[in-house]
Amino acid sequence: MKSNRQSFMALRRLLKWVGGFLLVIILLIVLIITFFNWNWLRGPIERMATEKTGRQLVINGDLSAHLAWPRPLFRAEHITFANPPWAKEKQMVAVGGIEFTIDLSALLRKNVVLPEVRLEHPVVFLEQSADGRKNWLLDHDQKDEDSRVHIGHILLDHGRLSYDDPVKMISIQSEISTQDGEQQAGPAKAGIVFSARGQYQGLPLAVHGTGGAVLALHNEAVPYPLKIDAKIGQTAAQADGTITGLTKISAVDLNLVLRGDSLADLFPLIGIVLPDTPAYSTKGRLMHSEHKWRYENFAGATGKSDIAGTLQVVTGGKRPFMQGELVSKVLDLADLGPLIGARPGSLVEAAKQPAPSSDQTTVISAKARVLPDEPFNTDRWSTMDADVKLRAKSIRRAKALPIEDLVVHLKLQDSVLTLSPLNFGLAGGDLVALVSLDGQQDPIRAHAKVQAKKLLLSKLFPTVDLSKASIGEINGAFDISGKGNSVAHMLATSNGKLGLVIAGGEISNEMIEIIGLDLWEWLRFKMKGDQPTQIRCGVADFGVKNGVMEANALILDTVDTNIGGMGTIDFGKEMLDLTLNPQPKDKSPIALRGPIHIRGTLANPDVQLDKVKLVERGLGAVLLGIINPLLALIPLIETGPGLDSDCGRLIQKTQEPASHKTAVGAKRGSAL
Repeated sequence: MKSNRQSFMALRRLLKWVGGFLLVIILLIVLIITFFNWNWLRGPIERMATEKTGRQLVINGDLSAHLAWPRPLFRAEHITFANPPWAKEKQMVAVGGIEFTIDLSALLRKNVVLPEVRLEHPVVFLEQSADGRKNWLLDHDQKDEDSRVHIGHILLDHGRLSYDDPVKMISIQSEISTQDGEQQAGPAKAGIVFSARGQYQGLPLAVHGTGGAVLALHNEAVPYPLKIDAKIGQTAAQADGTITGLTKISAVDLNLVLRGDSLADLFPLIGIVLPDTPAYSTKGRLMHSEHKWRYENFAGATGKSDIAGTLQVVTGGKRPFMQGELVSKVLDLADLGPLIGARPGSLVEAAKQPAPSSDQTTVISAKARVLPDEPFNTDRWSTMDADVKLRAKSIRRAKALPIEDLVVHLKLQDSVLTLSPLNFGLAGGDLVALVSLDGQQDPIRAHAKVQAKKLLLSKLFPTVDLSKASIGEINGAFDISGKGNSVAHMLATSNGKLGLVIAGGEISNEMIEIIGLDLWEWLRFKMKGDQPTQIRCGVADFGVKNGVMEANALILDTVDTNIGGMGTIDFGKEMLDLTLNPQPKDKSPIALRGPIHIRGTLANPDVQLDKVKLVERGLGAVLLGIINPLLALIPLIETGPGLDSDCGRLIQKTQEPASHKTAVGAKRGSAL
């Protein structure tokens, strides 16, 4: 019993001695920490940084620390850290003062993590070389992504930041300073003001704006308030909202206003293919989460057309995928020109050009051409896929074009662009098209199938008063294929067919008599009033080969007159060579019947009477008038008879498939 008591007392004395020793050690550590001169560590820290990075760290000011587990606080003044030899600037960082916490638990895992950093008057130059080296990576080759310093939040009072990337043609110089908190209110209170200039993707850049007080670089939970006014090239943007995760964006919620010369100019900025358009402006809400960007409920204008809707882009797949539904209350037809490669004002300019020679070998000037000749940029088609719908409720157009509305469904998949359908409301009916452009081929392989459904004669020529008395519907089809990188080249190499049919109805008799140059009947209708004449049939059957559209049958057969036609339309030369031959079926005492030639260019067609035939009739009247004045009327008397056309056969032929026509033509050729 006594022995146990002695052992207990000895253990108690030992514990008191150990406790006293530990207390002395702790007191000594506290005294060392309290009175330790941290400046003694400047040399070792500088040597260690140089050894690890190959770049010189210089601490010209005092060092101090406030130790706390697991994030002690350190402060250093007047620090510079050198750039690698390949960089343009000598120093990467020069700072008047830095205060930071370091995560010791992360440091034990060999990761340098600074949860909080405060910079005083920093000057920072960040640069990426042409071979991919980044000066903010701290390994000797500046290529190891794990060798960077991970920073959580940054606070600063005033500083300058520059960034250069010659490969992406980026060079930006910015200034950042703290706002006067007393003059601010709301979320931007005591935040930062920034401005930047330089170039981005080779385009001039100018930005200014405001942000929150703390730059939360890696915090993906706290939205950072931001207000920006920027101009890049000819694109201007104003944004107001929040961004979460400034270095690796995890979420965006911004009210965004965009303005520019063309939506296509956004491609180098956002990497999304948008069409060439006239000047535009939009206002909407830009949202981002995970792999989805969404510009929702936007409204604006492009050219003279209004546009509204929602567009979203999903990333993370083989390529970005854009979806959207757009609506236009009033769409100006001229604003669609750039989408198909038409130059603004080309139609007006072409119409002013002088008429060319009637010689079919004539090559017209570029200014006289109207078919869109700007090439499609198929290199961009492979960068994304798309599925976008557009509906235009009404069309603003020239009076001569009776287009009423538009519905189009655009798909882009693996560089193949399809418009299915491309539906125009035309002359009270519909023009429904399926267009395919294969951008995988060079040049592009194009195919267009068009159906004309129930086009009304009375609306087809709105500028002609006589057409208002016409009744009847036009139906038909257009099937053509070609290759080329512009619409003009596609048509110049095209092959296929076109067929239009009028089965029944009525047309202005006065119009028919004018076409037939039946002066007597025309005067009669002028005095008594127009009386529509019945249409037996109308047929336009054209074959297209190597860009030349040639009439197989061109007939308008009415009870009063049969008008036949022949000739060609050359898309490559943009030249017309058509002849109409009116053949009245009734007798007339005064008629100047003769062929009517339609020649010239697509932009400036020239309609002329056959002067030889007119001279023959006129000369005959003069000679007979010398013998007897009454005989002068003989050459001007139309005795008929214009014969009825075989409407059924012509209509059946027009509706034959192109493959059948080709086979028939081959047989005829072999028979010859």
